[in-house]
Formats: sequence, C-alpha cells, structure tokens
Amino acid sequence: MKKASLITLVLILLMSCKKEVRVDFSEEIIETSDITEIAINYPKANGSEEITNRINKTLERHIIKQINVSENEDTKGNLYDAIAKFNYEYKSFKNDFPETALPWEAFIDGEVTYRSPEIISIAITSYLDTGGAHGNSSVRFFNFDPQTGEQLFINDLVSNVEGLSNVIKEKLVTAIKAEADDAMQDVFFGKDFQLPETLGYSDEGLIILYNPYEIATYTQGIVEFSIPFEAVNTFLKLN
Repeated sequence: MKKASLITLVLILLMSCKKEVRVDFSEEIIETSDITEIAINYPKANGSEEITNRINKTLERHIIKQINVSENEDTKGNLYDAIAKFNYEYKSFKNDFPETALPWEAFIDGEVTYRSPEIISIAITSYLDTGGAHGNSSVRFFNFDPQTGEQLFINDLVSNVEGLSNVIKEKLVTAIKAEADDAMQDVFFGKDFQLPETLGYSDEGLIILYNPYEIATYTQGIVEFSIPFEAVNTFLKLN
C-alpha cells in the first residue's frame, strides 16, 4: 500500500510540473541599399514549430508595421514584401519631389534581453528617416510565454498596477531630472500618470522605457531606467 501511494505521489508531481520547452534564437539579418537604406537585424526563434511560429510572426508583424509608410496599414505578407513596398513608396515620393537628395532609411535592431522558464523578453529598436526634419526612433518590448509562444501583455505581467505605478513614478522623477536641467511640469501632457506601453525584463531588473510620443517632448528623447526585481517582485506575476 505504501509503495502504491509513493508511485501515485510521484505521478502527481510529474503531471503538475511544467514541462520546459526549449526555444533557441538565431540572428536574422536583412540588408539592402539598392534604392533605400534598410538594415533589419532581429532574433528569430527556433525550436518547436508551433511555439516559434507565434513568436516570429509577432516580431515580423511589428517590423513590417514599422517600415510601412503607406496609408494602407495592412501588415500581411513577409518582410521582403514590406521592403519592396517601402522602396515603392520612396520611388513615388522621389517622382513627386525630384529634388530629394537623400534616400530613405529604415534600421531595425532586436535583442533578447531576458530569458527564464516563465518569460522571454525581446527589445526591438526602430529608426525611420523618410526625409523629414529628423528621423524617428522607438523601442518596444515583446514578452512571450516560452511554453506556448503567446505574447504577454501588461495585464499578464502585473498583479498590482497601483503598487508598481507608485514605484515607477518615484524613479521617473529622478530619471527626468537627470536628463533635463529642470523637471518637466507636465510629463504626460495633462493626463494622470501612465505606465509605459510595454515593460521589459533584463538581468538588472524591470526595464521602464518611455518613447518620445509617450512622455515629455521630442527633445527629451527616450526615457529609460531599470528597477531591481526585489523592489517590484511583489507587484509582478512573472519574474
């Protein structure tokens, strides 16, 4: 009877353990300078096809969206289709404004910033210059469940929004003072405090990053800082 009970206990433990799914990443590089200057470098997931397809499609859709300058916001097709579309838009622009001297530029760079059995965090940095006064830069974090490849959003990551917001708010004031001579009087353009659109993970802790369109003014640039996990773990569902 004791032996049977022991076997039953072992089976229960085995069934309750979360099977670790191995997801590896390789560097995917696409570069072209025939018509426009384009350089795309991002981590491509390899492993279980069902899981990695979800991760790769999410990243590719975002990259396609970043280099889509047409009025059509459709993100169907692959990266090469998007590059061809970007080049077509530039040629159309060049025909309308032949005095344009410099070609358009699109630079995308991605990296895996954190991995654990619970979460994979990837940062995608985008820079686009289509002939305006200056190019536009932005950074977006993508968090994935390594077991399924599903994208995780802030509601999936944060258990206590108010508690986390209070910690970030305090650190944000210090970060802005470090970046500017005077603290900004209206950080969120007249609105109440807001979490960034995406949160990132690294070995140093939780990455807080606000792009220029989320906070302050364009001259402020990207505001970024990290908070050690021990300061925010009680507010997070995953770490």
